[in-house]
This record gives sequence, C-alpha cells and structure tokens, in this order.
Amino acid sequence: MSKIKIAIAGIGNCASSLIQGIYFYTPERVQGNIVPGLMHWDVGGFRPCDIDVVAAFDVDRRKVGKDVNEAIFEKPNCTTVFHSDLPLSGTMVKMGPVLDGVSDHMANFKDERTFLVSDATELSKDEIVAELKSSGTEILLNYMPVGSEEAAKFYAECALEAGVAFINNMPVFIASNPEWAEKFKAHNLPIVGDDIKAQLGATITHRTLTDLFAKRGVILDRTYQLNTGGNTDFLNMKNQDRLASKKESKTEAVQAVASHRLDDDNIHVGPSDYIPWQNDNKVCFLRMEGDLFGGVPMNIELRLSVEDSPNSAGVAIDMIRCCKLALDNGEGGILTEASAYFCKHPPVQYTDDQAYEMTQAYIKSRSAKVAVSS
Repeated sequence: MSKIKIAIAGIGNCASSLIQGIYFYTPERVQGNIVPGLMHWDVGGFRPCDIDVVAAFDVDRRKVGKDVNEAIFEKPNCTTVFHSDLPLSGTMVKMGPVLDGVSDHMANFKDERTFLVSDATELSKDEIVAELKSSGTEILLNYMPVGSEEAAKFYAECALEAGVAFINNMPVFIASNPEWAEKFKAHNLPIVGDDIKAQLGATITHRTLTDLFAKRGVILDRTYQLNTGGNTDFLNMKNQDRLASKKESKTEAVQAVASHRLDDDNIHVGPSDYIPWQNDNKVCFLRMEGDLFGGVPMNIELRLSVEDSPNSAGVAIDMIRCCKLALDNGEGGILTEASAYFCKHPPVQYTDDQAYEMTQAYIKSRSAKVAVSS
C-alpha cells in the first residue's frame, strides 16, 4: 500500500511525538489486536508506519535546515523520547513565515526554553505552496502555537492553494468557521478541526465526568480545570492576549455535554501557569461541585498528570488516516465525525459516545468503499 504523504507546520513537541510514533508502531513491534496507545491499528488498510512526512516548516534556528527526523529532538522540544532510533528522512525543515507565531514576551527568555528565530529567509506563500505540490503532500497538519491567528490562516490558505487536506490541531477556528469550511468544501478538500483533543487528557476527562453528571441526574453547579506545564506551549500562553480562542475551545468542549449551560462565573477552564521543571508533563487540577438526590451537595477533586505531546499523537495519527479515507473517496469539506471525536471545538458538538460511534461507522463505510474501488 502507498504511503500517506503529510506536511507539518510547526516542528515542536507534538510533531516530535507524532514522528516517533510513526517509526515506533511497526508490524514487527505490534503483536495481536491489542495495541497499547492506539485507538486504531488499521484504518482503511493504513497503519501508523504508512505515514510519511514529506515537507516540514518551522522558524527556530535549531531546526531550520535540518532533517526533520533530527529536528524533532532539538530544543526547545522537551517531550519524552520513546523512540530515538530514526533514520534520516530526506525531508529538510524549511523556514516558514514568523507572522504571529512567536509571542513578544518569549523574547525575554534568552535560553533553550524559548523559540530562537532563524535568520534564514522566510518562504513566501507561493514557495510553500510549491513545496507542498512538489513533495506530493496530501495532508497539511497545523501545529502553530496557541494564539497564532495569522499563521494558522496562512497555512490554511496554503493548503487550499496547493490542493491538499488540512488538519487544524490548534485553537484558531478554521473548520468551525463557516466561511473557511465553505472554502474547503468548494475546493473539495477534507478538513478536520479545530483544536486536537488528547487521547486521555484534561478535556476528555472533564467532558466524560460532566456527561456522567448529566446522565446520572446530578446537577453540576460549578467547576474548574486548572492546568500547568513547562513546555513552550505553556510559556507561550503566559501572554493572556493569546488565550481567547484556547479558553473558548476548552470551555465549550465542557459546556457542550453539560445538562444545562453554566453561568460564566461558575466555570473556569484553561491554562493556569508555566512551571519550567515540568517540561512536557501537564498536570490538571479538576474540581466539580453538584447536587445529588434531595439537593444534597457533593464534589469531586481530581489530579491528572500526563506527558502532553504523546497524549495527542495517537489522535493525530487517526485524524490523518480519516483524512486519507476522505481523499481516496473524493470527499471534501468538513469531516464532521472525525472533527467531533478528535477535536475540542468541532463545527458540531456531540457527546463523546455519539462521536465515537459516528467515527467508527465512518471508518468502516469509507474503508469498504476504498476496498471495493481498488
């Protein structure tokens, strides 16, 4: 079977975990039907190792000009290295435009924790589109930092002009914006978004418990979700001006499954602080207060600790393969099922149980169509 050719904008911790996983999950290592860390081993005949990174863009001088399989281990990346034995890919990291991808306050951190912008010449939109076309890219993944509104829209435009599918892993609203959604539909290009939902992270845990309250007749009165971490994502989010879409994305993900909408004063969901020594470890402090039978009060407090970037990589691998199924079936526009299951801020919110069943049905039906046509 042919490879799924992808391009990545933003070679940070999430890209590092994704690429490590592509080489880690091979048939030789995977035995049987139970595969630790993956929701699906096979999607339409495609396995994780069938994904090939053919183009890559970043702005950090420690990454630009290097093979992508070397660049993923450069600072400021600090995620767990679970598979370091990678061959050279032959794909060099190119210098993308900075735009609003680097927050001004990060210039105050003049060490390995922050972005060190390369002095290489930034590629123009035309040059990036040409790179996507010449490399044979089928799907472009957006891993820009939170708050990078201009950069996210720039790469979405590049995808449209190059004729490739788009996966928006960050909280700038592209798929969930009707104007952008219509553009991808008009070009018959699949899009999945917005804001990737981790495999078992703060948002999915908070949503699951909120849904449980609703199904068990417990009235949720108030809740908070406080998150800390030490990667560049949390350093970037110290600038509160970059957090509007992130907070909206995470908050709406919880509100969407509540039995009733909470007043703004009774729900707080979002990043709380940057703690350097945590590196890529994310710690979530979750509290939920509610009323049981007879109005008797109860509360839950939970502490969740996860390595942030590997927690999203398996989800990204499934998003890529769902996009490939859409491409092979000639489908464009929003992938409603995949967006609802894999993202915090999809165009249409469903409960996770509903989204799971919808996505399973999508994979089954599209895989069958591809098998028949081939």
